[in-house]
Amino acid sequence: MKHIKGGIVGHENFKAMRKAMVVSQLRTTDVSDPKVIAAMSHVAREDFVPAALRNVAYSDRGVTVGEGRALNAPLATGRLLNVAELTEDDNVLLIGAATGYTAAVLAQLVGSVTAVEQSAKLAAKAKANLSQYETVQVEKAEHSAGFGQNAPYSAIIIDGIVDSVPATLVAQLAPAGRLVAAIMDKGVSRLAIGYKAGDTIGYQYFADCGGTTLPGFDQAKNFSF
Repeated sequence: MKHIKGGIVGHENFKAMRKAMVVSQLRTTDVSDPKVIAAMSHVAREDFVPAALRNVAYSDRGVTVGEGRALNAPLATGRLLNVAELTEDDNVLLIGAATGYTAAVLAQLVGSVTAVEQSAKLAAKAKANLSQYETVQVEKAEHSAGFGQNAPYSAIIIDGIVDSVPATLVAQLAPAGRLVAAIMDKGVSRLAIGYKAGDTIGYQYFADCGGTTLPGFDQAKNFSF
């Protein structure tokens, strides 16, 4: 999926843009959890993108945030959060924090969030953007490594497209925990939810969906199913 690299000059009503995102992108594509809709309606996505791109923050494409990265498209993130069935009792590991947008959304939904970002510059930006969120901990670490110190996690959210999920992340998932991600399957990006049973995890693909590619998984040792 292409990333937007330029914005529209002029004043925009961001509250109206958030509402339009919910109506046109989320509600029309099976994002039905009212808590997810409320959280994405509340968090000001424009505060998590470069100033020059604030006017395209709610586009249905990824928005460039520097370091070769982009925020995942709202639709892709919304569908992953929707299927994860998150509650305030969840301890969540977020892979691919970028500038902190999805972590801010998760803070409205769950008890605690560990947000991992492998870019030092983006991790610092995420920490600054999330300074008011007491339940979010940002860690600079390789995406494929996760953050074992706060494991086990009841849910893992990989906010971007990956070729496969490494064993290191599966090991940090609690028994019966769930993991959601966009995984490449036969050349197509498919949204998936996986449930852990014993030392294994099986995935159910539920939609073909674009999104932004998440770096750091090309050299990871993959989990065998």
